[in-house]
Amino acid sequence: MTTKIYDWIVIGGGFAGAALAYELVKKDLRVLLLEQNAVADNATRYSYGGLAFWSGATPLTRQLCDEGLQRYQVLADELATDIEFRQLDLLLTIGLESDVETVAKSYSQMAIPPRQLTVKEASELEPLLNSDAISGALTVKHGHIHPEKTAQAYIDAFLRDGGELKITQVLELFSAFTVDKQALCRVKTATDNYEGENIAVCAGGISRQLLKTSGIETQIYFTHAEIIEIQPVDFKMNTLVMPASLQRFQLEFEATRDDKLWQEPSDEEQAAILDVGAVQFRDGSLRLGQISRIITNPNAKIDSKISEEWMRCSIRADTRTTYVAQASHIHNILPKLAHLPGTWHHCLVAFSKDNLPVIGKIPDFPQIHLFSGFSNPLVFIPPLAQHFANWVSGTEDEIINQLSPSRFR
Repeated sequence: MTTKIYDWIVIGGGFAGAALAYELVKKDLRVLLLEQNAVADNATRYSYGGLAFWSGATPLTRQLCDEGLQRYQVLADELATDIEFRQLDLLLTIGLESDVETVAKSYSQMAIPPRQLTVKEASELEPLLNSDAISGALTVKHGHIHPEKTAQAYIDAFLRDGGELKITQVLELFSAFTVDKQALCRVKTATDNYEGENIAVCAGGISRQLLKTSGIETQIYFTHAEIIEIQPVDFKMNTLVMPASLQRFQLEFEATRDDKLWQEPSDEEQAAILDVGAVQFRDGSLRLGQISRIITNPNAKIDSKISEEWMRCSIRADTRTTYVAQASHIHNILPKLAHLPGTWHHCLVAFSKDNLPVIGKIPDFPQIHLFSGFSNPLVFIPPLAQHFANWVSGTEDEIINQLSPSRFR
């Protein structure tokens, strides 16, 4: 029996892997998508679903934001699925300790700078907001989708177009062996081995560990992210609420200053922050969060009880980390939501050193590619999946060149 050889094996069936597999199969390539969970349990599943088309601050990110908006305007029809694409008001809260003018100025380089609001205007826009907890706010029109439904729509379209999906855990990658003068890669999984000419690693936060297990070092990092999911409620949020000064970006910057931290995975918590946010989906369900932790062991256990208390209403007093909780928690910002019964969830979120995705051939392993580390994933992934598919089909692409893993060498 002859072993089937794929043109591409895509590892990871979250938003990134699903979109990339779909765009590759559209190029008439033989594509296998490998995903370890039959029921999604990844960063896509627990995302807010926000689409910051307005946030491009450089020529590259502005182009990707514009292309992302264009892609979403046709994506539901193309995938033959309602992905719940809409626009809503993003409300960026400014804490009492911050100067409103200074925070507003930090957004001036954006393609569409958010508009400044008084406390009264912010409370009128979002009546659930605690006006005593903020000194002001910013607002801008923000795209929104149902991320899990969109990822599944990509997978369904991929399968309709002839792609193959296997639910199994990837254990190891093997690169550059030869069969009948053909250079191949092999993917070892918990159930079988698969061979292909190329591999695309789209495994988000576990990408680093998977590649390290295969003897490949790469500069992809991850946070442990936590949210609370609330079942549908009978009242309506008007906005998507997030803090104007996100601590997560500083957390990520500090975590990548010394790569030695990541050489030997550890259960020790290096840092943790809480960025209070909330969004309501079309069915009335809510997602509240978000805690981000730097723990270099991707399999580290998180105490869900302590995390829920911190997110909902408690100040975390005993911490040895650089970033500590302040007075901002859900009860302080959105008190009506703080005590609603819900389910705590945890996932890994990938990021890079420069807040740009890492896409293309891994140095010294030309048949193994990365497609990970997105700072604005739901906006950037659809256009970049198209760029990648065009690039591997022979079209020169300067954007893919700019995002190559080799930029960190």
